[in-house]
Amino acid sequence: MPDDAALTATLPLTPCIGICRLDDHGYCIGCRRTDVEIGRWLVMSDAERQHVMHEILPARHRQAQGITAVMDTLQNALLPLSAPPTGPGWNHADMTALLGHATRQPAAVLVGLREGVQPHLVLTLRTDHLQAHAGQVAFPGGRSDPGDADAVATALRESEEEIGLERALVTPLGYLDCFETISGYCITPVVARIAAEAQLRPAPDEVAEVFEVPLAFFLDRANLRRYTMEFRGERRPMVEFVHGRHRIWGATAAMLCNLLQRMGHA
Repeated sequence: MPDDAALTATLPLTPCIGICRLDDHGYCIGCRRTDVEIGRWLVMSDAERQHVMHEILPARHRQAQGITAVMDTLQNALLPLSAPPTGPGWNHADMTALLGHATRQPAAVLVGLREGVQPHLVLTLRTDHLQAHAGQVAFPGGRSDPGDADAVATALRESEEEIGLERALVTPLGYLDCFETISGYCITPVVARIAAEAQLRPAPDEVAEVFEVPLAFFLDRANLRRYTMEFRGERRPMVEFVHGRHRIWGATAAMLCNLLQRMGHA
């Protein structure tokens, strides 16, 4: 029977002690290997194992640490759930110049971050036949109903109606500052985590498409575009993001800028 030293010398180098347990994203909680890498470990060459051990896994650990730091920064930047904003919007002066002092109708949107190796923001493309903001990119959300307990309830209800998002798969984190729109609403943005397994289905009467953009895209200052446009005889500063074939502008881009500013990225 071989002694312990001889037996150890015959075993392949392994980055994890004990049995690997996969997280929701398919990575071992301890060593960060994928199920494929774990399954092939014993048949890999020493060179392959060394490459995974010393290059791939450290990079995954650094990425995970970076994402954790970003999410911590985001959480700390939000208004707490216990103290929701009550308005007026941070752009109230601009909207007053355009709309006067008419009462703004309450509304809420879900700024949802799907969990994953890289968190992604969930966005919608509105259908072309809608009366307001047709064909524009938007967060799921809409007008508050009398039966909604608060902005979180509005955002969850509207997200369920518009994109089929199950409320049980959403974890609210906090709020951004209220934002007023040219259509007469005061929007409360609700920031939340969306479980990785959530299935999204656009309601065809309102939503033409649901798509996702990595949070890292918005955190890159190079992707924020500033321009001016003429509206009602005045030139107004605007912001936008262009991701693939989607142009994200107007109220959605403005709320994203508020998020970036609160995080110290704009």
